[in-house]
Amino acid sequence: MSSLCRPYLKAIWIMVLATMVGLITNLNADAQEAAPESAEAAAVSAEVAPSAEVTAPAPSTEEATPAAEAAPVPHLAGTIDTGSTTWLLVSAALVCFMMPGLALFYGGMVRAKNVLNMFMCVMVCVPIITIQWVACGYSLTFAVPSAITVDGGKNEDGSDKPALSYLGWDSSLVFLKGFSDVDPASPNYFGKIVTSGDTTGASPTGVPELLFAMFQMMFAIITPALIVGAIAERVKFSAWCIFVVLWATLVYDPVAHWVWNVNGWLFQKGVLDFAGGTVVHVLAGASALALILILPKRHGFPKGPFLPHSIGWTLMGAGFLMVGWFGFNAGSAIAVGKDFLPVSGAVAVMAFATTAIAGGAATGSWMIAEWLHAGKPTAIGVASGMVAGLVVITPCAGHVSPGSALVIGLIGGVVCFLGVQLKQVLKYDDSLDVVGVHGVGGALGAVLVGYFTIRPVVGGMDQVMLQLTGIGAAAVYGFVLTAVLGLIIHKTIGFTVTDQAEEEGLDVTEHGETAYRMN
Repeated sequence: MSSLCRPYLKAIWIMVLATMVGLITNLNADAQEAAPESAEAAAVSAEVAPSAEVTAPAPSTEEATPAAEAAPVPHLAGTIDTGSTTWLLVSAALVCFMMPGLALFYGGMVRAKNVLNMFMCVMVCVPIITIQWVACGYSLTFAVPSAITVDGGKNEDGSDKPALSYLGWDSSLVFLKGFSDVDPASPNYFGKIVTSGDTTGASPTGVPELLFAMFQMMFAIITPALIVGAIAERVKFSAWCIFVVLWATLVYDPVAHWVWNVNGWLFQKGVLDFAGGTVVHVLAGASALALILILPKRHGFPKGPFLPHSIGWTLMGAGFLMVGWFGFNAGSAIAVGKDFLPVSGAVAVMAFATTAIAGGAATGSWMIAEWLHAGKPTAIGVASGMVAGLVVITPCAGHVSPGSALVIGLIGGVVCFLGVQLKQVLKYDDSLDVVGVHGVGGALGAVLVGYFTIRPVVGGMDQVMLQLTGIGAAAVYGFVLTAVLGLIIHKTIGFTVTDQAEEEGLDVTEHGETAYRMN
């Protein structure tokens, strides 16, 4: 980079840092003032608001009739809310769209001789997890009855707290057969409504539970697909297929239950994870690290050239992922508490906005950090920064303000850039930077939401400590279980291919075909 450009870049970076410091200071002050002001305003309203039963004049017959005939709010009446249902249908499709996006993102970064294998390892998660989720995964994760519980203790008034659940199970949810309690001839067959994200006093959301199950299935599909990027260009396809089904059942489903089930022990403790910072990204990053440490490195690493064969594919994949991420995050408003309904309401809008803001901010901060570090901004860096911002905002999306999202994105781009550099220092073979982007980014977002959250609680160090509890539990459990699974598979059928197969290319040795034919 020319000496003329470097001072300007440094000046820009200083301005960005100053903006972040100012925003953090202002946002924290606003959050501290908001809670007492809201409580005071509520108290004043309660004092001055007249009772409708006492002071309101009796309406005339003409006025009363339309009011009596007014349609109830769908989600309050326990009927289908078509707006919220439509949004979740779109969101589920958008998350599904992330799978080809991830295949392109990863596929572009591997060498040409391994691109089909990369596509296959990503896309095979679709049939494997679909079968597992319908058969038992949904029941293990979201069943209200619990297979493993511990006593939740006592409330201040001496009443019992809800039991803390570690794993769900409801046989009626096996093959999703328990979603309907009406006659097959009814238009509402399989239209049973899912309730809000409240342990007690939950309200109907107006969205069929079958749709909720399908939306969550998309998360279960993409999470193991993230892991394979860490062991790209050396994983045996048959071993990967076995690993995916075991990992989903023994690792993903229990942790998702802890964090997202209203009876889960981390949910009960108050750990926040709006759309999967802990459940998806921390878990994927910790599991990826376990596999990296127990499996052989790529032949020739770190000296050999492992250059991406199509950076354009990676850029397109990042763009597809960002589009899908709007459904990933904003669709997760399906889990809000009853006080924040409807599903397609203000929380979904906030999640949509913060996703866009953080994704763009992180792209810029990663690019500037790389520019200062290496002398040139790269297209791979732009794509990675975009994904990093989306990862970091995932646990925060519906909990933080737009201003906080800007700060979170700017911080996330720089921290994930530094996280990726760790593999050069520590010499571990994280092929496509899963640990640096998803592990580091997911953990960072899970911590920052504890500080910046404005709903359902106001952030602070107490919430940050709760978040660290969730991160630690998910990371340790995921790392240990994945290491055990990986070692069992590797010592029996072998998790990685031979050096000869790796040299020839996994497209030919594992699938008998090539991505490109020049004749």
